[in-house]
Amino acid sequence: MSACSSYHPVMTQRRLSESGFPIKGVYAAADLPGDLDSRLGEPGEFPYTRGVYPTMYTSRPWTMRQYAGFGTATESNARYHQLLRAGTMGLSVAFDLPTQMGYDSDDPIAHGEVGKVGVAIDSIEDMRLLFDGIPLDQVSTSMTINAPGSVLLLLYQLIAEENGVPGSALNGTIQNDILKEYIARGTYIFPPKPSLRLVADTFGYCRAEVPKWNTISISGYHMAEAGASPVQEIAFTLANGVEYVRAAIAAGLAVDDFAPRLSFFFVARTTLLEEVAKFRAARRIWARLMRDEFGAKNPKSMMLRFHTQTAGVQLTAQQPEVNLVRVAVQGLGAVLGGTQSLHTNSFDEAIALPTEKAARLALRTQQVLAYETDLTATVDPFAGSYVVEAMTAEVEAAADALMARVFEHGSAVEAIEAGFQKREIEQSAYRVAQEIDSGERVVVGLNRFAIDAEEPYEPLRVDPAIEAAQAERLVKLRAERDGGAVERALAELRETASGTGNVLHPMKTALRERATVGEVCGALREVWGQYRPTDRF
Repeated sequence: MSACSSYHPVMTQRRLSESGFPIKGVYAAADLPGDLDSRLGEPGEFPYTRGVYPTMYTSRPWTMRQYAGFGTATESNARYHQLLRAGTMGLSVAFDLPTQMGYDSDDPIAHGEVGKVGVAIDSIEDMRLLFDGIPLDQVSTSMTINAPGSVLLLLYQLIAEENGVPGSALNGTIQNDILKEYIARGTYIFPPKPSLRLVADTFGYCRAEVPKWNTISISGYHMAEAGASPVQEIAFTLANGVEYVRAAIAAGLAVDDFAPRLSFFFVARTTLLEEVAKFRAARRIWARLMRDEFGAKNPKSMMLRFHTQTAGVQLTAQQPEVNLVRVAVQGLGAVLGGTQSLHTNSFDEAIALPTEKAARLALRTQQVLAYETDLTATVDPFAGSYVVEAMTAEVEAAADALMARVFEHGSAVEAIEAGFQKREIEQSAYRVAQEIDSGERVVVGLNRFAIDAEEPYEPLRVDPAIEAAQAERLVKLRAERDGGAVERALAELRETASGTGNVLHPMKTALRERATVGEVCGALREVWGQYRPTDRF
């Protein structure tokens, strides 16, 4: 007998799911919901449990979208071209913290952060460099930007128009999900009320000007990265979705005029079975909410379309190559759960920004799933599975109950004000941390199967000179532009923000005149104020 066949490591028996409900050792027909047929429906039909499209991946695979952006617009543009050559189907833009917070690179508060966690975008000139040579009418672009999401969308539209591409031909998504920023992430600018107005203004503007654009990506991903369980992730995300729908209706929009362009953003963990159940439950809950609570008639208004990113929080700096395996399992869960697009993390992201090789391997992971397996041969392969259908029902019931607790506060915003979601997530995160520290939760290479010495790794580093270079570009921009035209445009923006008009129209005028991201956001700060965590809603 070989040494390998005689070695039997002790396995930790997982008896509870990530969301806390028991997992049986064996599932049987008796575990299936009695009304399973009505809960399932057909693929592409209400309640969309089996997927939002009748053919799903049998006609075309999901969109392979790789998240990238670092340093200068020119450097990020080179990475985008490399990803497109490697076969990615969509771009996903990461912005640095000053851009996410609505500050220019030469603002004192931006010092030390320019170009660090994403690309620095200060004006239309940076946006031209970022997408130079990329056919914007042929590529789908997602932008992970929230408080100033409308500003970056308008810059994208402006450079498209300069290249003869009308807004009607643009396809993509802005995250634009401000409520989860108050819960889990913190890149907010304005208080919630004007922030919700800006979201509703974006809905209205895009319906007329950029009709194929997904105007919001309502995100559970960042809450999951902060420690939310799968049930918390979808319950809090869908509750935020309800808040956005209510805000749009209150602004005078009809539900079927904007709801088809709503999209969502979830995480994919290594706990594959529960993740598949989570995605299926989320579709079912959202379809029911849109039909029964908001009276949606258009089937597209009831479809929960979502992007998935593999779980960054589960990556380890120890033995980073093991992350390739984790990401493959996570990506598999997203595909089996029916995602519309997917970003697979690079194996080195627990250490630094991904290298070109690591980013290419992440994309190749998706390509193997799509082209070397039989995942795309049939729709919803887990339909009728004893364990997955039972888990889907468990997740659905628990998420419904948790959403009811959110709405006991009156609304998602009022629950945020009370700190409800944040407390729940923190408790979940603390439990996971305790399990890892005790060894109850195994993390391969970290608290079990560790090695004595790690192999050397050379991470991608961002040149600190970027900040000075961006500041020089801003000095040149301000010297060359028509300062009077910029100030008149900003004054019009302030006046519109003080009233009830749609702020995106004067905002676009200001950006065309080469107002900076910081100046546009600053004009709105003057009118709407700036939210601080100690503020009351």
